Amino acid sequence: MSEQTGQTGQAEHAEESGGAPAQPAGPTETLKVLLYSDDRTVRTEVRLALGRRVARDLPEIEVLEVATQPAVVRTLDQPGIDLVILDGEAAPGGMGICRQLKDEIWECPPVLVLTGRPDDAWLATWSRADAAVPHPIDPIRLPAAVAALLRSGRTAAVSGG
Repeated sequence: MSEQTGQTGQAEHAEESGGAPAQPAGPTETLKVLLYSDDRTVRTEVRLALGRRVARDLPEIEVLEVATQPAVVRTLDQPGIDLVILDGEAAPGGMGICRQLKDEIWECPPVLVLTGRPDDAWLATWSRADAAVPHPIDPIRLPAAVAALLRSGRTAAVSGG
């Protein structure tokens, strides 16, 4: 029996026994992440750091990139955004946009702000961000923070907004 036939046989056996073929663990829906920065390089760095899946227990993510504040607001007027990442170094700044979103959007999704330096984390508290990660983008720390917010998304959105 060839390797290919063996795999097909296993899938057929799973279907016959009432089970579905083995699939990766975790939910199958896609989580939508809105990413705002006026700097294309920052957007690329964030996208590369996040990859397609930030944690094994979470579904794949889809990153929607925007470069202006009006585009952030327009996108959030539509349902379905699970997390917002705002560049605190953009113009206008992500921290001010975060405060506006938290003040104006009922059940605002969790917001992560990218700060210019670690010492700016207190500003993220003022903006009511749910998390802050400093520049330069750390490809381990950023996905971990995003995963934590996505896991607690509904709770963070209700308590933070």
